[in-house]
Amino acid sequence: MAIRVGDKAPDFTLFDTEKQSKSLKDFAGKTTVVAFFPGAFTGVCTKEMCAFRDSLARFNELKSGVVAISVDAPFSNKAFAAQNDLKFPILSDYERTVSKAYCGVHEDFAGLKGYTAAKRSIFVVDEQGTIKYAWISENPGVEPNYDEILKAVS
Repeated sequence: MAIRVGDKAPDFTLFDTEKQSKSLKDFAGKTTVVAFFPGAFTGVCTKEMCAFRDSLARFNELKSGVVAISVDAPFSNKAFAAQNDLKFPILSDYERTVSKAYCGVHEDFAGLKGYTAAKRSIFVVDEQGTIKYAWISENPGVEPNYDEILKAVS
């Protein structure tokens, strides 16, 4: 069951690109955009993460941050962040538990039997840990509405 607006955001602990544990609590006290994406080094995911990179100054002005989550290993996420100059945390949900709890997963993703990937989704978590915006796409080729996200953060 997906998380909805008004729900308390479930805490999680995942590894970042340096294999350090990060939890949602680490971002408490400011509005945080939690962006799930299906896979590093894929066209739409790269475009989406670069859009967040390019908007990071605006998010900082609004005293908010971005955290991205994929099912890729920390090593892949590190290379993806380096190649695209991503300056926000990218966390690895390689066990897919957080993706399943928040937004669900695509089974047999990209025609690969047994491979699951997070559904592209965005959650804006306010300073108190409540979901104030939620968007989940069944189509991995669709980008989120970035203006809506900025509006939810404002």
